[in-house]
Amino acid sequence: MPEDVVVRPIEPDDNPLLAEIIRKTLAEFGANHPGTVYFDPTTDALYELFRKPRSAYFVVEHHGKIAGGGGIYPTDGLPADTCELVKMYLLPEARGKGLGRAMIERCIAEARNQGFGRIYLETMPELNQALHVYEKLGFHYLTGPMGNSGHFGCQLWMMRETGLTARQ
Repeated sequence: MPEDVVVRPIEPDDNPLLAEIIRKTLAEFGANHPGTVYFDPTTDALYELFRKPRSAYFVVEHHGKIAGGGGIYPTDGLPADTCELVKMYLLPEARGKGLGRAMIERCIAEARNQGFGRIYLETMPELNQALHVYEKLGFHYLTGPMGNSGHFGCQLWMMRETGLTARQ
């Protein structure tokens, strides 16, 4: 990762800019429809949402400015050993530089640290650039959704192992 990139935990003051990045990205790709995080009220309060135990949200700064973020969340209805990769978005100028990959790898490592053996995600065909990154990082497609995310606007579901070994 370049020296001018910082990945850090979310802070309360990050909420407005991150909500803007998420919504602008979804609109950019024509994925700003009902049943997505575009209309999810928690998108405006990410810091508060990620106070839940076994959750984490990270912000990526590029050249000293927030360029995006992503996190893990113990979504209701998922198996106890599974978390969800959530709200993973980057500004256009931050894409293609390995920042998305770095964020996902950080989230996978955090999932492992939190004791999760699997990480699940929901996405849409419109976000095809991200699909290629997920595939390269070992996510495989599922035939249907898991858990109760409430995001009925997502038509693609993926999963991967975190690499967590059974604890003795």
